[in-house]
Formats: sequence, structure tokens, C-alpha cells
Amino acid sequence: MDQIPKEIIEKELSKIMHPEINFSLVKLSMIKNIEIKENLVSLTLKLPFLAVPIKEDLINSIKESITNINQNLQSKISILQMSEKERRDFVELAREGWKI
Repeated sequence: MDQIPKEIIEKELSKIMHPEINFSLVKLSMIKNIEIKENLVSLTLKLPFLAVPIKEDLINSIKESITNINQNLQSKISILQMSEKERRDFVELAREGWKI
């Protein structure tokens, strides 16, 4: 299998909407450090807090999105907590997009 261009991965990941906010995970700066090596897509999912109740839903959405590009793609998702600045930026943007 030829390596999938990073732009295709980024475009597909940018379609994943946050379930509680009207913005994508990419727009909310929750997906970082996307790397592709052969059939493995590695990335970091940055969460405002590690214990957010939707963490598994977000992980599953990312994995599904990657598999939708190509069934042979595998994913490795690292989970990190946002820094205080990242969390402030996230909350500020999230306020604009809260689903009511």
C-alpha cells in the first residue's frame, strides 16, 4: 500500500465534530502531531482534562475516520491533557459553539 498523504488524513480528521460543541476537533486544536508511517497514523488527542466523559467516544471517532480512508490503516492515539493556555483557548472557542 502506498503511503496516504498527510493532507488526506488531515482533511478527513477535520470532519470529526465535537459532540457538544459546533466545531471540529481540529478547529478546537484537540488533534495534534499527525504522523504517517506506512500504514500507521499516529496522532495526539489533547483533552482539556484527562477524565472527560467523552474521551472514548472521541477516540472511536478518530479511529473510525482513519479507517474510512483505508481499511488497512491502523491508528495510534496518544492522549495528553491540554496546557493551561491551550485549555483557555479551547474554552474561549467552545463558548462560541456550545450546542444548546
